[in-house]
Amino acid sequence: MRRSLRSNSIRKMKTKIPGNRVVVHFSRKKPSIAKCGSCGKPLNGVPRLRPSRLKKLSKTEKRPERPYGGSLCPECSRKIFRMKAVST
Repeated sequence: MRRSLRSNSIRKMKTKIPGNRVVVHFSRKKPSIAKCGSCGKPLNGVPRLRPSRLKKLSKTEKRPERPYGGSLCPECSRKIFRMKAVST
């Protein structure tokens, strides 16, 4: 096993290959889930992918199609809309 693959940041998966042998495949661990910038709740509709994989997705697959989508949860964005409506 290569020295760079011995760290805890690499996920090791045992996989059975067609020759009926078990080998170890290496992949990076999943990043933490995206959270709301205001309240810290997990965001729905935002995939848990590494930046290299996230870059290959289309814009609409990376985050929800609404104002503040991908940075605020729906409840917090609704609060902001209400505050803006009251102030104008």
